[in-house]
Amino acid sequence: MPVQIDGLEMPPFMGLTSWAAFSRGGKDEAMVMGDIVLFQDEVNPAMDAAFAAGIDVTALHNHFFFDEPKVYFMHIGGEGKPETLASGVHAILDRVKQVRASSTEPGKSFKRSSLPSASSIAAGPLTSILGGKPAEKDGMVKFTIGRTVKNALRCEVGKEMGVNTWAAFYGSDDNALVDGDFATFAGELQTVLRTLRAKKINIVAIHSHMEGDSPHVLFLHYWGRGPAAELAEGVKATLAAQDKIAGGQ
Repeated sequence: MPVQIDGLEMPPFMGLTSWAAFSRGGKDEAMVMGDIVLFQDEVNPAMDAAFAAGIDVTALHNHFFFDEPKVYFMHIGGEGKPETLASGVHAILDRVKQVRASSTEPGKSFKRSSLPSASSIAAGPLTSILGGKPAEKDGMVKFTIGRTVKNALRCEVGKEMGVNTWAAFYGSDDNALVDGDFATFAGELQTVLRTLRAKKINIVAIHSHMEGDSPHVLFLHYWGRGPAAELAEGVKATLAAQDKIAGGQ
């Protein structure tokens, strides 16, 4: 499918190709690393296919400005038998083909009912689910949970410096969106991603915010639609899964 970058029809050779590279594994027979080129409506189905095949997703980001349609890059990795890994990569690519077969043009929305023009989320029911004391503004509700690391200068940075997990709710109690960010340490990312996807919450970015931080933090940004309490339960389940890993480390 043609992709234009700032008005130029971009040849695939210039960075619009998916790839997977295989090498001898560390604990298993083989390992795979790769990068899958995706349109917006392909990202979460491709991610689900990766998880179903036992392949990890390690980053999700853009490479361009002014691209039409918008293009995202999903990095993958895993260990196992080479045939199993290759079949997993094939399954990801097949899932992309299925999305495009159902609609030749990339989607431009999540295809959900429109949200109210003014937000009126009730904080009480969400607080009973997520706990803590949320911030409230103009009918919106936001929960923020801090973590603490040291940056490259060995200064301690935490919640107020941006090392936090947060969830913000907009809409009405029965027709809401949640968007937010999870701050994950080593060993937590895959569980957090899988739990959010199991709750039908979309992943929209995975990347770092700092360099030289200890422990290193990977942030994932998410977006979900549905009844506010249902979305809050999805976030709560993900926090619980993350806490279980953090407590065992």
